[in-house]
Amino acid sequence: MKQILVLHTGGTISMEEDAQSGAVSPSSAHPLLDFSHQLKNLAHLITKQPFHLPSPHIEPTDMFKLKSIIEGEYRNSSIDGVVITHGTDTLEETAYFLDLTVEVKIPVVMTGAMRSSNEIGSDGLYNFISAVRVACTEEANGMGVLVVLNDEIHTAKNVTKTHASNVSTFQSPQYGPIGIVTKREILFHHKPLYVEKYQPNRLNKRVALLKAYAGMDSDLFTAIQQLKYDGVVIEALGQGNLPPHCLDGLKKLLQANIPVILVSRCYKGSAQDVYDYEGGGKQLKEMGVIFCNGLNGQKARIKLLIALTKTTHLAQLAQLFQHPNYITKSGER
Repeated sequence: MKQILVLHTGGTISMEEDAQSGAVSPSSAHPLLDFSHQLKNLAHLITKQPFHLPSPHIEPTDMFKLKSIIEGEYRNSSIDGVVITHGTDTLEETAYFLDLTVEVKIPVVMTGAMRSSNEIGSDGLYNFISAVRVACTEEANGMGVLVVLNDEIHTAKNVTKTHASNVSTFQSPQYGPIGIVTKREILFHHKPLYVEKYQPNRLNKRVALLKAYAGMDSDLFTAIQQLKYDGVVIEALGQGNLPPHCLDGLKKLLQANIPVILVSRCYKGSAQDVYDYEGGGKQLKEMGVIFCNGLNGQKARIKLLIALTKTTHLAQLAQLFQHPNYITKSGER
């Protein structure tokens, strides 16, 4: 029988709804602990609760703690997989952080819930069972960190929360899930070609995330420089364009060696240096703005937090974002 490390971190999956007020809040004990017996035929669960936080309270230091626990248990125990329960608001960020940093040869699966444990139609227990089943499969090895909810299996890189309350909120725009969970089987229909890995020793940088909008000017960029942030990610317009009044502030950031990473605010498509006008992508790239294809803003921020622990040189950061530190499935870099 497989040995599965379960890390409960909090979130809606660990909460209960008050019958009178309808307010959802953390329960004194994790509700899933009462159902461990229902999984005894699936796997032997080694359960830990590193912290008990709503996901808006999760910080990169908490993500780093999860990485350390997983790698420590992998070295010192005979575990065959890992399941992490997590609040959904920042689940994709923790998943992507772990995908970039955890180096183990076993499945790592994250799950959560959109409805608390005592609400009608609660999805927490079902998602948890599905995640354990995926973590037990040999096919999940080498897939990177996976996110499993609502009978679907997604990669940490592509998945995002798309709806504030719907149980099918987690989707992978453009790409779709890489597998599905059925009553009898775990079915994968494709897998990632590459795994991208970094080994940060600490996380001590500050990175801002901004969304571009019509009429945006340089004020926020000036504030970021004055507040001594270490980097900024911008969700730019369309294929990677900004209003022209942003340019003075951007130039000052780049002159101060503060990296500016650009993604599209569209949830499909990629930022590219296509348009040649004031504030257009071609001009921005020539200024030194780093284009990041294939990530949303919150994940580009996570990656920059990690990348800044390795280098602060703009050219080297551009190399990491445009030509990542990929490891092929054969193990070659």
